[in-house]
Amino acid sequence: MSATGGFDGNGKVALITGGSNGIGAAVARRLVREGARVVLADVDVDAGTKLAEELDGAFVRCDVREPADSEAAVATAVERFGGLDIAFLNAGIAGGGGVGDDFDLAAYRRAMGVNLDGVFFGVHAALPALRARGGGNIIATASMAALTATPFDPVYGANKAAVVGLVRALGPTLGEEGIRVNALCPSFADTDIIASMKGHLQETGFPILDVADVVEAFMRVLAADGTGEAWYVVPGRPSEPFKFRGVPGPR
Repeated sequence: MSATGGFDGNGKVALITGGSNGIGAAVARRLVREGARVVLADVDVDAGTKLAEELDGAFVRCDVREPADSEAAVATAVERFGGLDIAFLNAGIAGGGGVGDDFDLAAYRRAMGVNLDGVFFGVHAALPALRARGGGNIIATASMAALTATPFDPVYGANKAAVVGLVRALGPTLGEEGIRVNALCPSFADTDIIASMKGHLQETGFPILDVADVVEAFMRVLAADGTGEAWYVVPGRPSEPFKFRGVPGPR
């Protein structure tokens, strides 16, 4: 069965934050090929407007740190295309500092605002429209940094781990309403977010994940039926949900 064997895009409407470039733009192109309509939400107005025109979609300038911006993006999906079926909460930035002498409060707050608040606000904004459709999908871009220690960027690791925790909690909470909530956890994907370290990764021979592989993983999530799952995406392996160990119970 193909990755999209369980997904029919015809008539579906998707909102993609961070949709102007990188993973968001690649997923938008794929969804449109599958018959869906897309709303791109991003702070990159030029690239987003151009892509929306290419895909016959809509673009909304959206700073995901602002709840009203996410609400406006959802409203655009409803007004322009009649509803919302998929919310891909993908906007993200690097953490930008550690906790020692290089601590930067503004960078910390910006990273937490985009990477964590942006997902929470996106879920909050999308729920009424998804409920109006009788269900749908919420997929958040987390990271392999959520599943392992990230000493090179502890702030990024912290907010991505929080995204996975939120997804795992919301999965069973919203599942009874037909709303699936899952996370994508890519390793170092070939996007702007790794620009500062790409040279080092190449020098050390660390495999860089092709964006097309992340798109395939996204489509596998849509075609599956689980919820509250964190799907790892690493080079050379088929994407699947990460198996969390159960916590010790009381004696």
